[in-house]
Amino acid sequence: MERRTFIAGAAAAGAAAVVGGTALDAAADTNETASTADHVRGATAITKVFGDGQKLIAVAVEYDRDIDGSTLSTSTFAVTGRTVTRVYTNGAAALAERGRDGRFVVVELSPDDAAAALWVTQQGGGGTSTGSPSPSPSESSGSGGAPGAGGPKVGDSTPGGTIVAATASVVQKDTLRTTRGARYAATGTTLTTSAVVNLVVDEFQQFTFDDPATGQTLRYNLFIPKDYNPRKRYPLVLFMHDASVVNVATEGPLVQGLGAVCWASAEDQAKHESFVLAPEYGSVVIDDDYAPSTLFDATANLVQAVTEQYSIDENRRYTTGQSMGAMMSLGLNIRYPDLFAAAFIVAGQWPAAQVAPLADKNLWIVVSQDDDKAYPGENAITAAIEDAGTQVATAVWDGQSTAAQFAADVRNLKAQKAPVNYASFLTGTTVTSGSGTSAHMGTWHIAYTIPGIRDWIMRQSK
Repeated sequence: MERRTFIAGAAAAGAAAVVGGTALDAAADTNETASTADHVRGATAITKVFGDGQKLIAVAVEYDRDIDGSTLSTSTFAVTGRTVTRVYTNGAAALAERGRDGRFVVVELSPDDAAAALWVTQQGGGGTSTGSPSPSPSESSGSGGAPGAGGPKVGDSTPGGTIVAATASVVQKDTLRTTRGARYAATGTTLTTSAVVNLVVDEFQQFTFDDPATGQTLRYNLFIPKDYNPRKRYPLVLFMHDASVVNVATEGPLVQGLGAVCWASAEDQAKHESFVLAPEYGSVVIDDDYAPSTLFDATANLVQAVTEQYSIDENRRYTTGQSMGAMMSLGLNIRYPDLFAAAFIVAGQWPAAQVAPLADKNLWIVVSQDDDKAYPGENAITAAIEDAGTQVATAVWDGQSTAAQFAADVRNLKAQKAPVNYASFLTGTTVTSGSGTSAHMGTWHIAYTIPGIRDWIMRQSK
């Protein structure tokens, strides 16, 4: 394996923000005047990943002196095409629950703005729809859902999504005051951002894996625990993306949604220190004919290679994925039954006649009832597992539940103490009106926001 150079902020290359103008230095003992532009040191775009993808959620403007936060309001700055929700000072280009005096003024923006989306799929991910064909093998299509018909095929390298550059225009509308009493007057001139902070995404490293067994090369992202100690043994989570992320930047699996980055969040790592592995596939690995390309076996070999390179606990390796990635998770558990201790399956399917090995696995399955391929597919899988004598706990959830309601839902399902947990979202609850997003894709917009499922996965062991 060779380490790839990590270009921080690939999803926000070319980002731009604007500030600037003139200012009056109102120090009590002088009449000195100066340009506000002379006091601005730079501007930084800040991005965050949500269930439907990465979004530009703030711009941090750096001044040459500490700014008095008490002089700021949401009208102090305006951002073209965006809704300003909070303005506060900080000692770094970072978000904060409470501002504190510092050289940075953080202008937070609504993630619901149409212009916020930096990950745009062909079916509405990130809030933008281009009306292009289905990006996922498991998605229903005009073909009537026949296996192998409609959607991308194995080997297809056409990207189904786009990473948009983070771009904003910020104007200082009101006068600022430094903590020493100097005044930086309102202005209309501009400044281009010189840096980007991608929350959580920047904590992953990028590598390549040349698999001698298959001859395939895989680009991949790897999160290494902050205080990694090779004398300890760590769990590993493998996340595999859907077909919309095929052949985009290496960081694609990190910005398309929460499937990879949720496990690497500070909150999750505080509870479950773990490695997170997210390959980027250059072409579709599997379609509805269920005959995967050699990238399928290369993925299993990558997991083993990372296990041998780092101090990974072979009894606590987990797999998860959405659509194509969910199908791969099911297939890998069937072909390599000793590879993973548990799997989180989001909107996938596999031929029920082949799923007998899954009867011995720890699974958490989530699917939408109006997903006309994955839902009947998962019903068939769980029925086969039950026929083999394995208990399956089932529940029907409202996809629009609050975090507290989902936490209760998880507790109720876990109370059945089954090795397989199967939750289906009620029809119509994984999509919002006018979003252009299908129930299939809407499933993973929600599934990876539920921490209780991840907690259950991380507690499983072979």
